[in-house]
Amino acid sequence: SNMVALKSNGTVWAWGSNVVGALGDGTTVSKSSPVQVGTATNWASVSASPNASVLATRSDGTLWGWGLNSSYQLGLGDTSTRTSPVQIGTATNWVQVSTGSLSGYGLRSDGTLWGWGANSNGQIGDGTVTDRRIPTQIGTASDWKQISGGQNNFVMGVKTGGTLWGWGFNASSQLGDGTTTTRFSPVQIGVSSNWKLVAAGSSHSMAITTAGTLWGWGSNTSGQLGDGS
Repeated sequence: SNMVALKSNGTVWAWGSNVVGALGDGTTVSKSSPVQVGTATNWASVSASPNASVLATRSDGTLWGWGLNSSYQLGLGDTSTRTSPVQIGTATNWVQVSTGSLSGYGLRSDGTLWGWGANSNGQIGDGTVTDRRIPTQIGTASDWKQISGGQNNFVMGVKTGGTLWGWGFNASSQLGDGTTTTRFSPVQIGVSSNWKLVAAGSSHSMAITTAGTLWGWGSNTSGQLGDGS
């Protein structure tokens, strides 16, 4: 496995396994201590997949990716592995990015939601199970605030109005809609409008509200929901 970190000076560093270039240093040699990814000093956010691909944004709003690309998860239109950062498309208004297992998700400054890569469980959210080779807009909503891609083909998101949404694989009720039905496009979870932040795990989700309370749902086989059971 590999780790990626963002420093306060805008540099990105990585360490660990590098078999498919997930460290982004232009090699496939694993590193036991952090190495800088390229020379850029304007990285703004970074998200690493457990399957050795990385997505990141820069302060100029550009989107970048490196590492494993077997299912188009880098959004570059092909399946070639990249050992150093490559820009994804030409848009300059990306503000947030999140990796799934073999998919990627991003938000633009206009509040639109985009997805790409593997789509076997509808995790891209465009109503299909068709893999997407480049970033594809999900629906027409322009009020997305925050998203989190889960490891097991599902995604959770929060809109600016505080509503909670989920889509993709749902066998462990990780979407929180009271069912185990896979969803191929975003569905609202409950009726509350005070959600602040959501995090999708492997088969469970965690979220906090604007009141500061913590909530969890989905699989709890290892006590990951933290409710003592």
